[in-house]
Amino acid sequence: MSEARSGDEVDAFGAWIAQRMGLHFDADKREFLADVLRERMQKTGCMHAGEYLKRLENHLVGTAEARELAPSLTVAETYFFRHLDHFRAFEEVVLPNVLKRSGGVRRLRILSAGCASGEEAYSLAMLLERCLLDRAEWRIEILGIDINPAVLAKARLGAYSAWALRETGADVRARYFRQKGSEFVLSDAIREMVAFEERNLAEEDFGFWKAETFDVIFCRNVTMYLKPECTRAAVARMERALIPGGYLFMGYAETLRGISNAFHLCHSDHAFYYRSREAGEAPIPGPIQEATIPADDSATWVLQEDASWVDAIQRSSDRIAVLAGPGGTQPPGMKPAPGVAAAARWSLGEALELLRQERFSAALECLDALPQEAQADADAKLLLAVLLVNAGRMEKAESVCGQLLKADELNAGAHYLMALCRERTGDLSASAHHDRTAAYLDAGFAMPHFHLGMLARRTGALGEARRALESALELFAREDASRILLFGGGFSREALVTLCRTQLQALGGGR
Repeated sequence: MSEARSGDEVDAFGAWIAQRMGLHFDADKREFLADVLRERMQKTGCMHAGEYLKRLENHLVGTAEARELAPSLTVAETYFFRHLDHFRAFEEVVLPNVLKRSGGVRRLRILSAGCASGEEAYSLAMLLERCLLDRAEWRIEILGIDINPAVLAKARLGAYSAWALRETGADVRARYFRQKGSEFVLSDAIREMVAFEERNLAEEDFGFWKAETFDVIFCRNVTMYLKPECTRAAVARMERALIPGGYLFMGYAETLRGISNAFHLCHSDHAFYYRSREAGEAPIPGPIQEATIPADDSATWVLQEDASWVDAIQRSSDRIAVLAGPGGTQPPGMKPAPGVAAAARWSLGEALELLRQERFSAALECLDALPQEAQADADAKLLLAVLLVNAGRMEKAESVCGQLLKADELNAGAHYLMALCRERTGDLSASAHHDRTAAYLDAGFAMPHFHLGMLARRTGALGEARRALESALELFAREDASRILLFGGGFSREALVTLCRTQLQALGGGR
């Protein structure tokens, strides 16, 4: 009987999958990979894992095996009009912009990457059939690609269960489907608008990823399964294949933060998506590097029910100023961490240490003493904005955040600080927008969820407040100490958790 003999062989199998197919599996998926390995050994007649792994070294055999493995390794579950906000943004914003830019060339090219069984591609075809009244005058090309040949065969048939139409309105069903037994079969007119091809996003294919081939690319819930380096390469290929100013849609749990500097972030209602940068537009710099600095437990606070979060930060800063005294000495019990200042020509270590000691004025002076090129650095600007918020200098903080976002609109920290600045001016709608953007860009960032919850409670949106605060409470437990130091407003992790719980109890959702 064939047998996968060791964890090393399973790891080698996982490494081959990662290299050949781009798919990443965490350590907790080792048992799953072992099961897939045993199944393929049995199907190929290999008695030992080493024998099977040796077969994979042959390029032709490996290519065939990748096709056989794809159905077992990829997630094919989807449905029509999944994440409706994206389709609404496509219909109301993206499509009109693309049509306007097309000039006299009546051609529209859309790619559904990782299309699975075709629901996404066909949903786009139905939208275009309905929205383009002069569709007959346009050359419309919708292409779906996937690594899994089994789901592509299903896509070409165009027959679906009722479960795949669970978000599809009765009028759309009646217009584009006919029921045949327990299945719903797409109309020929919609099926003919879409073509499907078997392709691997992890492979470079210059013949396919030609420059300026597509106007819009949907690649949703695909990169979350890829290795980071594979994601970067795939996104670079998609950026190359988009026209300048073309659009990219990704899944709700996927962002380009830390992946690519070639796109603008767009936001319509609750939908986030990207527009490729055009010639002459500034690139996005890399993300801030986080230092590992222990959180401070000394902060105390009182937050009135109708007060803003920036008011609470200001009261905390005022308290710290009193504790520090007129000479600017550090609060009792605070000791500087040894060896923080780097040996480099300039470093943010000293300013970060002063922030940890809650010596905000001294930290600002430290930043002001840095060389001009250092002050222009994105990390230094973000730290400057943090200190300005803590000092209550919100107008200056907003100006610095604006500079950061002009250069790097995927900077989650700058969006969160901008949310605080907008709250101070009374623009709660813009404040919430920046919170939602920060939370989208960095799913593990607790503070924008917390602040959005506080905003929602103030405006009476109690359901949203409860959801946001519950998310913040969960995220605070595993939030980096350095990020609580930077963005916690002088409050410790424990203080923020307590406040979250207090607010949730007031909303009837306490834990």
